Amino acid sequence: MKWADEAEAAIKNVPFFLRKKVRKKVEAHVQSNGKSSVDLEDVIALKKQFLSRGGMEKEMKGYEISTCFGGEGCPNSAHSCATLLPQIRVLMENADLFSFLKATVSGDLKFHHEFRVSLSDCPNACSRPQIVDIGIIGAARPLKGANECTLCNACVDACPDGAICLDKGSLVIHEALCLGCGKCGAVCPTGTIEDGEKGFRVLLGGRLGRHPRLALEVPGIQTKAQVLNIVENSLNFYKTHSKNGHRFSKILTSIDQVLP
Repeated sequence: MKWADEAEAAIKNVPFFLRKKVRKKVEAHVQSNGKSSVDLEDVIALKKQFLSRGGMEKEMKGYEISTCFGGEGCPNSAHSCATLLPQIRVLMENADLFSFLKATVSGDLKFHHEFRVSLSDCPNACSRPQIVDIGIIGAARPLKGANECTLCNACVDACPDGAICLDKGSLVIHEALCLGCGKCGAVCPTGTIEDGEKGFRVLLGGRLGRHPRLALEVPGIQTKAQVLNIVENSLNFYKTHSKNGHRFSKILTSIDQVLP
């Protein structure tokens, strides 16, 4: 659908985690009125609707899941989160977070009350997993294999994080610096760098707002089953301890509180 320049400028003022949702609502509103393009007046009308008493609540389901574009052929994808998405959505639905928020929050619900999950296929983290309640990042750890290294430097040049070096004629992988992006193995011409552990990094309790905090990372690479277990434990912990809309990040002080 075509958007007027003024409407595009206005939608950019919407917080990024709501922009996609608001954009869809604006277009649905426009279509219902028999129009084929979005004007500034349409954006203003939807803004008034959202800000009216109970307006946001009508559009909420208690949680929000955002994903990157890795599944659509992104060359940076390290490990796809696609198979996790439907199962995480089931966990969210089963938790019935909207009913929980209605029962525990005084007054109207706002979008910031929703529990947010973000999935990214690589450490570029386009869906911003570091600042949501649960962030999941696909990862592929490199492994030094048996094939002889020719010291071509391709892996060193490809690594954005300085995690690989050639020290005295030998390939060295610094695990503490590695973010598991998989770029080094992809460019290695001799197969010296092999695919090691593949899975997911899990980040918990991030937030923006008045007192922002980057999420706490669970050590190591998690399997799909481990990720789902952590998500389920986190939801149970949240529903047990959150009072009057307190965010997950406000009540989570240690990742040990939700680990199996």
